[in-house]
Amino acid sequence: MEAIHYRNCNICEALCGLEIKYEGNKILSIKGDKKDPFSRGHICPKAVALQDFYCDKDRLRHPVKKTENGFVKISWEEALDIVAENIKAVQEKYGNDAVATYAGNPNAHNFGNQLFLSNFLRSLKTKNRYSASSVDQLPHHVAGKYMFGHNLLLPVPDIDRTDFLLIIGGNPLVSNGSMMTAPDIAKRLRAIQARGGKIVVVDPRKTETAKKADKHLFIKPETDALLLLAMINVLFNENKINLRHLKENIDGLDLLKENIKKYTPEKAANITGIPADKIRSLALEMAAAGSAVCYSRMGASTQSFGGMCLWLTNVFNILNGNCDREGGAMFTMPAFDAVMMNPKKGKPEWKEIQRSRVRKLPKYYGEFPVSTLADEIETEGEGQIKALITVAGNPVLSTPNGLRLEKAIQQLDFMVCIDIYVNETSRHADIILPAATGLEIPQFDIAFHNLAIRNTVKYSPPLFEKGKGLKHDWEILTALMEKINGKKHDGRTPEMILDFALQMGAYGKTGLSFDKLKENPHGIDLGPLKPCLLKRLQTNDDKIRLANEAYLNDLKRLDKMFFPEVNSGQVHNKNGYPFQLIGRRVLRQHNTWTHNSQRLTKGKNECTLLINPDDANSLEIKKGDIVSVKSRVGQVSVEAEITNEMMPGVVCLPQGFGSRKNTAMSVAASPLSVSINDLTDEMRVDELTGNAALNGVGVVVEKAES
Repeated sequence: MEAIHYRNCNICEALCGLEIKYEGNKILSIKGDKKDPFSRGHICPKAVALQDFYCDKDRLRHPVKKTENGFVKISWEEALDIVAENIKAVQEKYGNDAVATYAGNPNAHNFGNQLFLSNFLRSLKTKNRYSASSVDQLPHHVAGKYMFGHNLLLPVPDIDRTDFLLIIGGNPLVSNGSMMTAPDIAKRLRAIQARGGKIVVVDPRKTETAKKADKHLFIKPETDALLLLAMINVLFNENKINLRHLKENIDGLDLLKENIKKYTPEKAANITGIPADKIRSLALEMAAAGSAVCYSRMGASTQSFGGMCLWLTNVFNILNGNCDREGGAMFTMPAFDAVMMNPKKGKPEWKEIQRSRVRKLPKYYGEFPVSTLADEIETEGEGQIKALITVAGNPVLSTPNGLRLEKAIQQLDFMVCIDIYVNETSRHADIILPAATGLEIPQFDIAFHNLAIRNTVKYSPPLFEKGKGLKHDWEILTALMEKINGKKHDGRTPEMILDFALQMGAYGKTGLSFDKLKENPHGIDLGPLKPCLLKRLQTNDDKIRLANEAYLNDLKRLDKMFFPEVNSGQVHNKNGYPFQLIGRRVLRQHNTWTHNSQRLTKGKNECTLLINPDDANSLEIKKGDIVSVKSRVGQVSVEAEITNEMMPGVVCLPQGFGSRKNTAMSVAASPLSVSINDLTDEMRVDELTGNAALNGVGVVVEKAES
């Protein structure tokens, strides 16, 4: 008998509501839920592929063990025992830190893992923790901590009410937001323009979003911090500082002014490629707008000065009077309030930063940068990593210089992966533990309600019972805790924790509970974002830190790289690599875990190198030619796509491709499906935060010989 199930899509950050028609265990259709108050019926192509992951013949449905003849099926009891025995043996022989963990992006979309993963990681008592956060978003969290006192106090652009949206290094029409949960983003952006507002995009590529914007400005990769410094300089020099209601809570204004006075638009122009008059007019136009907000994302975050970019983005929004204000950069009041569940106020604000063993990279929030994971495996001595546990991650494809990491993990004494596929990383594991996934698990987004442009809340039960013999991720984690260190599970389920958090949160007094959520399958609209920063600040003196010493010191590194009086000034075209490589997201893909859907991979080849026509002409490259792209760490061959949307001197590859041979995942395994992380350099990081500097990698591009 035909029935209907409502839930959120859990593939990307947008929280699109779905209406799924099904009969028995067969899916008849997946459409947008028009009654969802947040997404309003919108979905992207990825949502329709949820049925592919549920039915995928390549998906693991039982634990497997590696043998000389490949992976073989084993029981859960045997698998858990093998994992526990080996993890305990490694730690007893080499110490607790000899075991490392890596958590991938899908954990942020998994209700159970959001609640249970941190306990599992702590139970291992190892300092060697890594995750995808240091690949793409760590600068956001570091800015939240240094400025507002908590790594989860992250400002969100109030795009539904702004008059001026400046996007630096972001492409929300494809990403559906990213650190800004905004379903139906195309209509929301058009609404800005329809009410007389303006959208400006700053990017080395004229992206899909830039093509719909009112203005696009090309900028040289890795120079965004100089643009932001110059815009802030204009606000000071033109007396446009307007702190509004935050005035009494600002710390460091004069110190900031003193440190940025030399970064004039004229000084930034030659380096960024944006004329001084355009920099000045952009700053003044935003200051004069009824409301305005600057939103910086992947291009700004994943570069050598990612930490500085996100700091300066927050500073600019504060100084022009558009922080914690309608139409500006606002803060959510989520029903499940992760900030208030783990408050920082009253605790030591600044701890001495720990450093990694080999490269001395900074440790934030209990994690070292994943760019140094291979170093810690390869380098002998006390603390060397001998075993690795990955949870829903594929770092061989998703982290810098994946080829080096792939080689490194093969020398481990033991490796276990909690994953539903034999992929580029898990194929090297001794044990793979598959979990129930997608339509078999309940859905409640803790992370992305915290980043939403509107306060909403929604819970969805599983559509289907988990497959016979499968376990939920959180059940695997609690079972491993018991096997490894004897910590028995207290019986709590994710739903029990959710009910408690809802009743303790800001809406509990109004009757919000787990039962209330179950009564509202389309979700509940809790209203637009409201000014709340002063209530939520987690600094001990309730001050917003504008000029933290860590950022001011990092200006010296910026000066050394970019200014002739300190350095040669040859930032670009150096070391024999004439092009700079940047990444891009593809609408029909998400990171490295959607390649097994035929409906998402069919059609034209999207794994191409975008190159400017003048650059292509000088290299005698024509559309469709196979070109060689070489960086310090590797070389790939890929199809060329010639387009005016690229800035001269900059080339672009998509992220998330690169399926290797000998994996169960088969649909996208193409000779020309290459990984951008075979070119990105693990030695290039933002020294302030440790985040990977994926964008701006120097490369050589040549027409392939054959």
